[in-house]
Amino acid sequence: MTTRARFLAITGTTASGKTDLSIALAQRTRIEIVSMDSRQVYRGMDVGTDKVAPQARKAVPHHGLDVVAPDERYSAGRFARDARRWIAEIEERSALPVFVGGTGFFLRALMEPLFDEPALDRERLERLRSWLVARRPDELARFVRALDPERARLAVEGGRQRMSRTLEVALLTGVPLSRWHRDRPSEGSGLAGAIVVLEVPRDEMDRRIDDRVARMIERGLVDEVRALLDAGCSEEDPGMSGTGYRETVRYLRGDTTLEEAMDEIRRNTRRYARRQLTWLRNQLPESATRIDATLPLDDQVAAVVGVLEEEGLA
Repeated sequence: MTTRARFLAITGTTASGKTDLSIALAQRTRIEIVSMDSRQVYRGMDVGTDKVAPQARKAVPHHGLDVVAPDERYSAGRFARDARRWIAEIEERSALPVFVGGTGFFLRALMEPLFDEPALDRERLERLRSWLVARRPDELARFVRALDPERARLAVEGGRQRMSRTLEVALLTGVPLSRWHRDRPSEGSGLAGAIVVLEVPRDEMDRRIDDRVARMIERGLVDEVRALLDAGCSEEDPGMSGTGYRETVRYLRGDTTLEEAMDEIRRNTRRYARRQLTWLRNQLPESATRIDATLPLDDQVAAVVGVLEEEGLA
């Protein structure tokens, strides 16, 4: 990995204030923002992913939003390839690339490149995906444990999309995904970056999540999901598997009330935030700077500017 920092990453759990901090930082230094959120890459999915507001996008250039349709997969490897291109383009404009989001695997893929993925036969892959979509999560978990026990815990915790990817590689190449990761050369060298982590006490994080879910409903989450379904999206599409969308689909099917769906979104978002918290505590380098996200926004910006100065990025 190169030693010179090429970018700043602002990360943290859901509802930690990453977007507000990045927009405020743009008022102090010339930056362009790259979304580091695995859900905000999907077009037509704005409310449920809490995508940055259009006026903010006009004020500060943004990348990594609205990249693919909800029925497409967007891997960490693809993000890393796209991110390298965005970094180069942003540097050409004499601006600082600032990655903002809580998808830890995206950040890791940029700093520690993944293996060079094997080519999969497109026709066989589509047939397999159609079969996997019809399987229950517990069935997928059982298959994963049998075909790739080394990766099973990570895949099962990652949900349907990660379990399906694990099975696709194992079944279509005959080699477990864990072995591909271990033995196949990575895609280029890693890039160094300065990392800032926003930290929020759990009770405050839960309160912010509750507020966010309420805002999502007020801003039209139900109408957004209905429009996606009317446009032909399936609840099994990669984009639709995210928290907020699955629960709303069940409400629109009549399987639950709106209040029950909201409660489930709150619970699932808290679970996800706790998984993020574990990852952020255990997987980031010791050099990461941790900032109290309950501080006034000006104080947070000042702390980030200090990091940029120390890294020679200011």
